[in-house]
Amino acid sequence: MIIKPSTGLRNEYTKIAELAKTSGEPIYITNKGEADIVVLSMAAYEEREKMFRHRDLIYEAEFSRLSGTPTFSSDDIRTELEKLYAAAEK
Repeated sequence: MIIKPSTGLRNEYTKIAELAKTSGEPIYITNKGEADIVVLSMAAYEEREKMFRHRDLIYEAEFSRLSGTPTFSSDDIRTELEKLYAAAEK
């Protein structure tokens, strides 16, 4: 965990921005010794958002499955695709 005082953000923005980019980790900024804000590089933020969107899709699929939406095995899908390919070749 990287913790910096708010004066560091004010006085050493370039160093903190570079640290955020190179570490890929959140940097916790304190104000008067108390947690205040968190700084992330854009790359780390975008990766984190991508992970959250992916997780949301997985949760949505799992909730759908649990609510009774039909599911298909890979064999079921392969069989259906083979039927479609065979029909397209005719």
